[in-house]
Order: sequence, then C-alpha cells, then structure tokens
Amino acid sequence: MARTILENGPSTAADLALRLDLTPAAVRRHLDHLVEEGVVEARDQKVYGTRGRGRPAKVFALTEAGRDSFDQQYDDLAVQAMRFLAETQGEDAVVEFARRRVAFVERDYAAVMAADPDLTPAEALARVFTQNGYAASVRELPVVGEQLCQQHCPVSHVAHEFPQLCEAETEAIASVLGTHVQRLATIAHGDGVCTTCIPQTPQTTKTSEKEKA
Repeated sequence: MARTILENGPSTAADLALRLDLTPAAVRRHLDHLVEEGVVEARDQKVYGTRGRGRPAKVFALTEAGRDSFDQQYDDLAVQAMRFLAETQGEDAVVEFARRRVAFVERDYAAVMAADPDLTPAEALARVFTQNGYAASVRELPVVGEQLCQQHCPVSHVAHEFPQLCEAETEAIASVLGTHVQRLATIAHGDGVCTTCIPQTPQTTKTSEKEKA
C-alpha cells in the first residue's frame, strides 16, 4: 500500500481500495497499521476549483520516515558530499552540479516526444521523470494548462538542505518547453508531492482538440 501511495501521491482510502481491489474495511486496517508505524499520515485533501458540500475526504501521504525505505539509503553521504562541495568550491559549484544532475531532462525529452508525438509536453516530461525515478504523472487544470506531479523525489532529503536541486529541475523544465513554469510545491519542503504548473502551449491545445474530435 505504501508503494501505491508513493507512485500515485496522497490518496484517499476510497482511491486505495479501488486501486488495490480491497474492501474499504481492509484498507482502513492497513492504513491504521501504517499510520501507527509512522509510514503514512492523514492530511486534509486539497480541493481544486469549487468545493462541494461537506468536509473533504482525508488523504494519506508518505511521511519522511516512509520515504526513507524507498531508494534513499545514501542520503547522509550525499548531504555530506554536497556540504563539502559548497564549503570547498562555493555556491556556484553547487548550482552547476544541480544543473548537471538534471541534464537527463533535456537529453530525454526530445526523444520521448519523437517516439510518441501525441503526448502533451507535460505528459512527455512525466515519462522522462518517471524513467529517472520520480513516479511522475499529469493533472489537467481548467483553463491554465496542466500540472506535472512528481509523487516521489529520489533526492528530496538532500534538496531539503540544498534547494538548488529543486531550482535546477524547474529551470530544466522551463528550458525544454521554452516557456515560464511555476513550481507550486515540493516534497523536499514537506509537501506530499512536487507540483509544477505548465501553461497551455500550442502543442497542448492541439493534442486536447485531437482527443475531443
């Protein structure tokens, strides 16, 4: 169940029951156990657009301890290495390292778009990030465009101390799209998912119109 939350982001009990083909009671028992172990925590669900009547359902998100079990065994070593780099080479070296680490965005984006031209830019980016360990997906936003959601960040613990890593990701996304994008939330700063707002582009609009046809 923790893996499902990792891959899909903060989820309601109903969402988890549907994905895992379990009864709501069984999901609740599993969630209670994970909450007790400190692997997940209950949060208020963020509502986009007009909120309906009643209180929004609770969502369950991985805690920092829960994320520790997924591909982050070497965080302490990485943080120490980044501190050493900053102390001995300065801030510019940290920024350059952060940019080099996300070079895969520019390297892979064109190839993904060429292989599947029907993808929107956000969908192509989601595929690129997923291939590199981010478990990314896309959420459509009314009028403004799309939202790139990264449910997992393999460097979130390091980025908590060195936000240059997050900034380099945002910079790389804007570079390949040729437009300004806005980072709305990051796992490194305590949010359940990294989200980046990607405005509508001619390619996004064209793909949406094709789907409606």
